[in-house]
Amino acid sequence: MKIWIDLSNSPHVHFFAGMIAELQKHHSVLITCRPLANTIALLDRTGLRYHVVGRHYGRRTSGKLAGFCIQTARLCRFLRGRGIEVAVSHSSFYAPLVAHLTGIPSIYMNDNEHAQGNRPAFLFARKILVPEFLAPEKLVRQWARADKVAVYPGVKEGVYLWRYKPVESKGSRVLKRGRRPNVFIRPEPSSAQYYKGGLNFMDDLLGDLMERFNLTVLPRNELQRAYYLQPKFAALKVAEKPLELPEIMENCDLFLGAGGTMTREAAVLGVPTVSIYQDELLDVDKYLIARGAMIHMKNPVAEELGEYLHKSRRRSADSELLGKGKQAFDLIMDTILSRARNGLRMQAGQSGAP
Repeated sequence: MKIWIDLSNSPHVHFFAGMIAELQKHHSVLITCRPLANTIALLDRTGLRYHVVGRHYGRRTSGKLAGFCIQTARLCRFLRGRGIEVAVSHSSFYAPLVAHLTGIPSIYMNDNEHAQGNRPAFLFARKILVPEFLAPEKLVRQWARADKVAVYPGVKEGVYLWRYKPVESKGSRVLKRGRRPNVFIRPEPSSAQYYKGGLNFMDDLLGDLMERFNLTVLPRNELQRAYYLQPKFAALKVAEKPLELPEIMENCDLFLGAGGTMTREAAVLGVPTVSIYQDELLDVDKYLIARGAMIHMKNPVAEELGEYLHKSRRRSADSELLGKGKQAFDLIMDTILSRARNGLRMQAGQSGAP
């Protein structure tokens, strides 16, 4: 069977890599992506073959609307004649419409109830998969028909973190007396449509934290990287390229995240995690906060973070969420293969085959 998977952002590389490896044992997988954030750099590390189609069209609503139409047209042209049986995506808002226009059954996944791109995606997807904590009424408000929706257990991050293997690092996971703690920082999703919070709001906080901790900023794009390379942040370490997950998690005493997948990865893996997200929290973040996996401080000061770190202890990864992640992985794989088989049967019927 031929399966198309569209990767529209960095987190989807980790999310799909294990699935693609399994699917490629018996099926053909066509991967498309766009040059957004760290997507291509992460794909290059996997060794997977991929095709770059289109680009990101910026943060402005007008650009995103025009880009939606352009990207849809480009992908339709790219897929024409390739014999795809099923289309799969996570948060690729245009993939379900492309699949609809090209007659391909599609599976769409999302865990962000604030993303307006869910509306066309939910409308045109044949099957919708969401995590268990998303309220049905929120999905209905975004045009998701109840009969198309299925839920998977746990959080999106568990779908791949159940495979995570800790790697011994040069640093110590135990915070010893006298050692300056290592703090990793993920800035805000500045180009995301759903994000309405402040930009570059951490400047004063980082200035105070530099006196207490070893700070490493994990920029989402080149603009953020250039911003944090300014002389006033000279005491910061700014990652030149995407770091492997173990490089971060096994050296991290405190993770400070302005939202996003990486913040949730740290929380699931037991790293003391503080969300400083400046917009309305997503349900997934509320879910993890309720479990005690992380806390939210919208406007923390250095003293508060130091106190939290002093009281916190590095935990083992959340075994329940990892177990749910494996169940979710199996459910998604079964759904993909089932949809592909259904697509083949439909094509056979349309061609008059027995």
